[in-house]
Amino acid sequence: MRNISDAELKSASVPQLNHICEELRTEIFDTVSVCGGHLSSNLGTVELTVALHKVFDFPRDKIVFDVGHQCYTHKLLSGRADRFRTLRQEGGLSGFPKREESDYDCYDTGHAGTSVSAALGIAAARDLKGETFEVIALIGDGSFNNGLIFEALNSLHILNTRILIVVNDNGLSISPTVGGTHDVLSELKTGMRPENIALFEQYGLKYMGVYNGNDLSELLPALEEAKKALRDSCVLLHVVTKKGQGYPFCESEPEATHGVGPKSGEGEREYSAALGEELCALAERDPRIVAVTAAMTDSLGLREFFRRFPRRAFDVGICEEHASVLCAGMATQGMRPYYAIYSTFLQRAFDEIIHDVCAQNLPVTFCVDRAGIAGPDGQTHQGIFDLSYLSFIPNLTVAIPKNVGEFRAILRAGASFDGPLAIRYPRAGLDGPISPLEIGKMEILHSTTSDIMIIAAGERCICIAERVRTALRGSGKDVGIVNARFLKPLDEALLGGLPQKYVITVEDNALIGGLGDAVARFYRNSGKEVYSLGYRDEFIPHGQPKSLAKRFGVSEEALFALIGGLYARG
Repeated sequence: MRNISDAELKSASVPQLNHICEELRTEIFDTVSVCGGHLSSNLGTVELTVALHKVFDFPRDKIVFDVGHQCYTHKLLSGRADRFRTLRQEGGLSGFPKREESDYDCYDTGHAGTSVSAALGIAAARDLKGETFEVIALIGDGSFNNGLIFEALNSLHILNTRILIVVNDNGLSISPTVGGTHDVLSELKTGMRPENIALFEQYGLKYMGVYNGNDLSELLPALEEAKKALRDSCVLLHVVTKKGQGYPFCESEPEATHGVGPKSGEGEREYSAALGEELCALAERDPRIVAVTAAMTDSLGLREFFRRFPRRAFDVGICEEHASVLCAGMATQGMRPYYAIYSTFLQRAFDEIIHDVCAQNLPVTFCVDRAGIAGPDGQTHQGIFDLSYLSFIPNLTVAIPKNVGEFRAILRAGASFDGPLAIRYPRAGLDGPISPLEIGKMEILHSTTSDIMIIAAGERCICIAERVRTALRGSGKDVGIVNARFLKPLDEALLGGLPQKYVITVEDNALIGGLGDAVARFYRNSGKEVYSLGYRDEFIPHGQPKSLAKRFGVSEEALFALIGGLYARG
């Protein structure tokens, strides 16, 4: 697509802008169809982003996108149209705002609820430096439920600065928006309770709304008025958009088209599907089983559970910390909560895991999806830290199943396990046989008379170890393999009984604080030599998981080379 200049946009009439919007919408649809990405959210915000670019002066003015997955039109209008077809590809454009990518991206985002705080920080710095640009936070109604937003609103009077908050209200995050804040916005949309405006005014906001965010003739005057109002106060501009706008299938299936990605490989199935099946089976037999999610019912495989057990199913919106404490509260009363969440989002609830769940030793099971390198969504979505931030928490058991079958077995064990349990797993994997399972015990998959033992955590790493072992046996060499299906508690009995001199750990996690560190601490001063493959101490960008894993330290090639060096030493 051609690059549309700022001068062309600012001089365009509404009919010309509408034509530009259709160009942009077509480019987004065509690109996401090939590259994957966030589709329906971007289709719905084309007119809104075009209007913001016409009324404001970017990059002098600053815009902070909450989450940031709806920034594709912004990228197309900021000199990146000629590179847009590299979206989410390794070395190409990120699917989220990136300061290193363009001056138009003033703040890196990727998780919900940060936009208002960041915008306030930028505005406070502007005031201190005596500058005069405008600052906008663009946030969806799903993110507006997040507690961090209300911490930011609480400080408006304290900071005494001016920002524009644009609430893009489409009734959805990934799943339909829920909660009291959603109800307030809905009532304002329908005109039922205009007194709700007072809620925002008490924070020091001038409320303006409700405007059609897909109608430029209505939206442009509203933004001009909001810009003038910024001279005297902070402004909340409430606009309504249609997720998937312009493509009927996306409009009718906004959840299914929120994120479009590659299908699972041949023979693979989503771990989330197995989660949903097992939780439904458990709930049939055990009335204590409850399921909790933070606005990701379908993505985490819980739709059927919500349909069959609605009184035991809880979607709390994008409130990961609250969900953790909710689980803790239910567990104190004898329930068995299963909290399904992506690895990258669980880290937002770190304090609650420690303080509310583990310090009370409560039977909450954390189902940690998308663990390891997640791929095209980039550094804010890579699940490479959970083994590190979970493994040192007292009372917490950390499980890493080798396949979907073992995942099912650990889920079933969680129903009768009297303590906190975290199960981390990738997006998709293979069904497979499992040996008898005992909580806290690793499994020797292949014994060996050689002096090298590989201890691998999780399906990806075990598959790497298996392929390397097969290649080595073809040349007359051998290694053993241990399935580290539990990192915590560490299986000291099994580790202490291994006779091999050389121990190699492989994990789909950052090296610092993970499996390798735990095994190395155990073998300290034992005479054994421990070598570890994991991700280096740096953030991992977007790209394909296998390519990124190889680039950042976890691959067959790296393992084969390491073993070859040990054999060469004799």
